[in-house]
Amino acid sequence: QVQLIESGGGLVQAGGSLTLPCVASGRTFSTYIMGWFRQAPGKEREFVAANSKSGGSTYYADSVKGRFTISRDNAENTVYLQMISLKAEDTAVYYCAANSGNLYHLRNAYDYWGQGTKVTVSS
Repeated sequence: QVQLIESGGGLVQAGGSLTLPCVASGRTFSTYIMGWFRQAPGKEREFVAANSKSGGSTYYADSVKGRFTISRDNAENTVYLQMISLKAEDTAVYYCAANSGNLYHLRNAYDYWGQGTKVTVSS
């Protein structure tokens, strides 16, 4: 069992930046692909970014490439989502998730989810 706790959300102006940390419980953090998803009001939850188990590979949705960076610290059981140049369309609840498989972009491939942290970008 893995518990994930996100933080760092809030209200930010367009063009601003935020970093979302997600802390995982347990001793097996490095055996999971870690991903970030987001869900805007009235929309389905969508893939944002993922980081391989070692942290050596990263994957991004086209909508965030060049603006968001995912990273992880396996010693601290933490994955981060650094967001810059935020846009109004980035407004959503952001979820951290852990995946024991290999399909990083599929929501259903993730085994554990955090409770989410809300990001609001004002234009």
